[in-house]
Amino acid sequence: MKRSTNLRVNQRSHRRNRGYRHNRFQDEEAGSSYRASEGTSDAASSTSSSSSSSKASSAAPELPGFYFDPEKNRYFRLLPGHNNCNPLTKEQLQEKEREKRRAMLLTEDNKARKKAPRAGVNAALLLQKRHLGLLPGNSYCRLVHEVKATGMKRHRMAIEGIDDPNTDTFRLIVGDSTSERVFSVSDVSHGGSKYSVMNLGSCRQGTLSVEMCDNQHFTNRKVNSVCWASVCHPDSHVLLCVMGVGKTPGSVTLLPASFFCNSSQEQPWVVCSFRIYTAWSCAWCLNPQADKTFSTGLSNGVLVRDTETGQTKTFDVASDVLAQQFAVRTPLLYNGCRSGEIFSIDLRQKSHWNYNWKSTQFHQESAVTSIRILQDENYLLAADMLGQIKLWDVRVTKSVLQYKGHYNEHTCLPIHVNEPEGLLLAVGQDCYTRLWSLRDGHLLRTIPSPQPAAKDLIPSVVFSSQLGGHRGLPGLLMAVKQDVYYYPYIADYQEGGEQ
Repeated sequence: MKRSTNLRVNQRSHRRNRGYRHNRFQDEEAGSSYRASEGTSDAASSTSSSSSSSKASSAAPELPGFYFDPEKNRYFRLLPGHNNCNPLTKEQLQEKEREKRRAMLLTEDNKARKKAPRAGVNAALLLQKRHLGLLPGNSYCRLVHEVKATGMKRHRMAIEGIDDPNTDTFRLIVGDSTSERVFSVSDVSHGGSKYSVMNLGSCRQGTLSVEMCDNQHFTNRKVNSVCWASVCHPDSHVLLCVMGVGKTPGSVTLLPASFFCNSSQEQPWVVCSFRIYTAWSCAWCLNPQADKTFSTGLSNGVLVRDTETGQTKTFDVASDVLAQQFAVRTPLLYNGCRSGEIFSIDLRQKSHWNYNWKSTQFHQESAVTSIRILQDENYLLAADMLGQIKLWDVRVTKSVLQYKGHYNEHTCLPIHVNEPEGLLLAVGQDCYTRLWSLRDGHLLRTIPSPQPAAKDLIPSVVFSSQLGGHRGLPGLLMAVKQDVYYYPYIADYQEGGEQ
């Protein structure tokens, strides 16, 4: 009897202690922080820090209003929103994780040996297959370019001709058709924009130089879109759209490239300039049937103007036109809208008041931010604000290929195509530059930004096989913050001409 009585007493005391521990655990949960569990902490102390953090983060349950730190093995309270003094908010924690991932990828990107773009593909194996006749010539060249693009390493360029390189932030760079010059747009610290032309130079020793032209133009408004124009000779002018501010209207201006070089003996003159409130995009036509014609994408409209005759056509659209490009072989203008619609305009039609003036029409799921027509003009690339990049067959208005991995939510970001090397490039809103195979959509490489990611520090890139002219160097040119970086194809690239 005594043994049974003592056993009942011990069971009751054990139940009371267990209930006390349970209530104490709930009280700590309501406080600022508490440990996940005793078993989890014991396991974390017995294993290494890296393995324990990953196991704890995967095993710890998610609690509303709390954040679990795998390194400290503790829960911390979160406060919603941005306007509070608590350093632990979801936005700040996500930004911290993104920056940690970027630093890790940047360290891996600086390594001498990089991951192959495809499984079992390297330069030696491709050369062996080529010698054995197992690989056609066009496939060999395409795969070799993929291997070289994967092995590019970052080099910081010294820009000549900048007075104070610490005040301006690069926002946009656009290369001409020969990649000898780059039109740059920078945000000025005291407000507004500054735009000029940078000259690229290369030499046989494998070096690339960047020189800023001495005449830089300032404006207190935002430059929305830029493209090179061929009026007198190829890439002789620059067409730029400036956004209106308040009651001040915007403008569309056609400037000679010599305007930015004071050493030139030519007198700068403006070919065309007119005021317009909102201009989202612009494009220059290279088709002989519509020579010296440019277009501007407006809010709820498209404007097409002949610079010689001054004839202007306007087309009413039920959305903002954010992207434009002319076809070269046929006089067609393709437009991408905020509504997701993509349509073409035939410039040969005599009247623009026709009911069915849209030659081709199809849709994407979100606002179209960039379109690019391939050399085979039956195909068109389009990117939107859902991060989707699709290849369209305009003959049947059907998407035939999608390039996955791009990230965009609300920014007008361009895409870049290099068909001779079979590459597609795009910079995402997360500040990562991604390269795909144009042929099959395979993601070849993801390049992290050299600067911390931010909404106003999205890199702008120019990719060419001849940076600096006809005998230039192949590679990627990236402008971010106040710096310009060069990613060369050649592995033994020498900075500053040092051997």
